[in-house]
Amino acid sequence: MKIILTGANGYVGRRLLPELIAQGHEVICCVRDKNRFGLEEELLEAVTLWEVDFLEEPNFENCPKDADVAYYLIHSMSSSTDTFDAMEAKSAQNFNAYMNHIGVKQAIYLSGIVNNKTLSKHLQSRKDVEDILYKGNFNMTVLRAGIIVGSGSSSFEIIRDLCEKLPVMIAPKWVLTKTQPIAIRDVIQFLIGVLGREECYNDSFDIGGPDVLNYKQMMELYAKVRGINCTIITVPVMTPKLSSYWLYFVTSTSYKLALNLVDSMKMEVIAKDKRLQELLKIKTISYTDAIKLAFKKIEQNLVISSWKDSMISGRFKKNLSQFVEVPKYGCLKDHQKLEIKPEDIEQVLENIWAIGGLRGWYYGNWMWRARGFMDKLFGGVGLRRGRTHPTHLDNGDALDFWRVLLANKSEKRLLLFAEMRLPGEAWLEFRIDEKNVLHQIATFRPKGIFGRLYWYSLVPFHYFIFAGMIKNIAKTKNENKA
Repeated sequence: MKIILTGANGYVGRRLLPELIAQGHEVICCVRDKNRFGLEEELLEAVTLWEVDFLEEPNFENCPKDADVAYYLIHSMSSSTDTFDAMEAKSAQNFNAYMNHIGVKQAIYLSGIVNNKTLSKHLQSRKDVEDILYKGNFNMTVLRAGIIVGSGSSSFEIIRDLCEKLPVMIAPKWVLTKTQPIAIRDVIQFLIGVLGREECYNDSFDIGGPDVLNYKQMMELYAKVRGINCTIITVPVMTPKLSSYWLYFVTSTSYKLALNLVDSMKMEVIAKDKRLQELLKIKTISYTDAIKLAFKKIEQNLVISSWKDSMISGRFKKNLSQFVEVPKYGCLKDHQKLEIKPEDIEQVLENIWAIGGLRGWYYGNWMWRARGFMDKLFGGVGLRRGRTHPTHLDNGDALDFWRVLLANKSEKRLLLFAEMRLPGEAWLEFRIDEKNVLHQIATFRPKGIFGRLYWYSLVPFHYFIFAGMIKNIAKTKNENKA
């Protein structure tokens, strides 16, 4: 089949794509920016890229001529606390226009379980999108899921952050709300199972795992699997806004996502039936098994996708390509250079590609952590996003409070753009030139007088941080042993 995959850069889309290719389907990946579609060469060669923004008015000039099926995996919950529902409605309307023009036979939408007459803004938006998609000139299949559990999923990472960091926590009463988690591997099975299946046309199905749990039980089971202590005390006085701040500061989630999640966590999310599970003969795995599988992936460095790498995890709303060319004028710079022995180049590149996350920033890590904490205080992303893989980087990946603009080992160049809150724009570049000189360049384009004052106030720290960083990056294993 010829399949259009929207949300191809998202958490579910990145998991679904290799499965579709493995089954021999021809896949057209919808991306807003081709420069941040980081895939291994084998996968990249097997797909067609369609650069399209479903929030903009449809332009049919560059759209595919034909396709059989389209997956709709677009969500905007983290983009805004006020207008994400309008954005999601507009995306769905434009999707209909494109798919009607292309002439797809079936569209498959991953939505949220709807149990209540009065819904949270998030779940109401998902239901509204369903209603819009049903108006398209194609057969609609809707899969409604609750919490998705898997390595890199937002729900899993939030529970992981809470349990690993807080052996004792004071939690709001919404932790007693019941939900029905489902493993990401089962979600993928359902998404593939309904592909081209006429019995699933023009119908909505709930999908869930075998366990109905409240959030407190989910955290306690996580702690049991991990072998750690976790005592949870619930209180009725924590307001939704206070709960959102609590999630925001303790976990790696953004404040916008935290606010929308808390709003939804007050609603029970339980599958009404098992029609689709029985039709497709899928045996779903338990919540504890989903956690164990997630940690196997993490321990083996096989995490395919993470919600943190999606653009909605940060403040970067524009195309990456607009920032790949580092400006030369009106900027303040710190340029460090160090000559590298030819035999050490590979090791130095490995050091550069391992920067951030658990490895840290090679010098003054406490200062980087302090900067991350300050960023969180002012509504930024902070350092808690870390990185998805300890040694591999793709264009568009999140890297602590940076975004990877360009990661090209063959060109010996890594370029990062700052997503922290700044009175200006900042780039950090690592590059080894043809003379085997390592260049480490911090570039800052200030906004007004406050931007310049900010830069000059940090010059004394830059002197130690950047000089120490390049020296430690250039160290080889032999030097470290010495």
